[in-house]
Amino acid sequence: MNRIRNIFFVLAAAGIVTSAQTANDEISSSRQNAITRTVDAVSSSVVGINVIEVREYRDPFSNFFGSDPFFNQFFGNRNYKQEVKGLGSGFIVSSDGYVVTNDHVAGNAKEITVTMTNGKKYQAAIIGTDLVTDICLLKLTPEKGETFPFVKLGNSDNVLIGEWVIAFGNPFGLFDNIDKPIVTVGVISSKGMNLSVDNNRSYRGLLQTDAVINSGNSGGPLVNSVGEVIGINTLIYTAGVSQAYIGYGFALPINRVKTIVDELQHKGKVERNFWTGMDVRAVDVQIARYFGLKQAQGMIVSDIQKNSPAERAGILIADIIVEINGERIINNDNLISLMQESRAGDTWKVKVYRDKKIINVELPLEKQK
Repeated sequence: MNRIRNIFFVLAAAGIVTSAQTANDEISSSRQNAITRTVDAVSSSVVGINVIEVREYRDPFSNFFGSDPFFNQFFGNRNYKQEVKGLGSGFIVSSDGYVVTNDHVAGNAKEITVTMTNGKKYQAAIIGTDLVTDICLLKLTPEKGETFPFVKLGNSDNVLIGEWVIAFGNPFGLFDNIDKPIVTVGVISSKGMNLSVDNNRSYRGLLQTDAVINSGNSGGPLVNSVGEVIGINTLIYTAGVSQAYIGYGFALPINRVKTIVDELQHKGKVERNFWTGMDVRAVDVQIARYFGLKQAQGMIVSDIQKNSPAERAGILIADIIVEINGERIINNDNLISLMQESRAGDTWKVKVYRDKKIINVELPLEKQK
């Protein structure tokens, strides 16, 4: 025993034991990086969301028979309502318990249960929801003196393609098993992505990431490597009927979310009651050929109401709208998507093709009278 102790003292004197301990410390320290620090800082502000919706199912043949008692005696009333359970993710944005998620997660819920990372559960109330932008604002009721951990919101305009990002969420309801968000890591693959209008929703200017996003991640935060939320995980690109990730995930940029959340918090809804006073139609091949356009893109003005915002802005019949607010207008989907995200009081910066020249016009969107 004394011999072993003597050997240890000899090694320590030679610096060998100290070097080994230092190496172990360095290895342990190297495991801590920007991503692990961000996960540690953000996780407590991420929540799992479970909802109960009431969905109404209508018999497609009911429109034929209506309430006719003769047919009802044979077929009965086959319209019914059913409670449906759903799940998703969210994140707390204030110490008093405001939670942001997707409208398609909680916007139609009659009952919402929010689970924290400490296992505590709360019933949440809907403060406001917006189908068009797919954003929903919830509120938790804190106990007396209670405060909630909350995230730091970043600037999605400054996102860099290729920078590291972390997706937090509740894929397949796994959050409920461990009371902690599931974490995946990737990079920003692209930004400014516009997807087709779907179920009256408008998905514009999206962030694309290769961080794994699956069913249940919707509503969770997409976070950069310094712990700032830069988007809401919202969509995945799937093949066929699969709901599994195959390489493409999309997030709503947080700068747009901030604007909508502020409006929901103060008004409970987003008001889009505006008018321009002009009628438009898509440019087809014949119109493009007549006006000397190389491609059949844009919207041609077919009519303008007198004393309308469009007339006062100087837009003329037969002007072809090719760009609004820096976004190319290709077809109806582009314009409808832009209109759905606009509100009374906004001003469109419009580029129109007129007499083979591009004219810049500012078009205020006035509240519909």
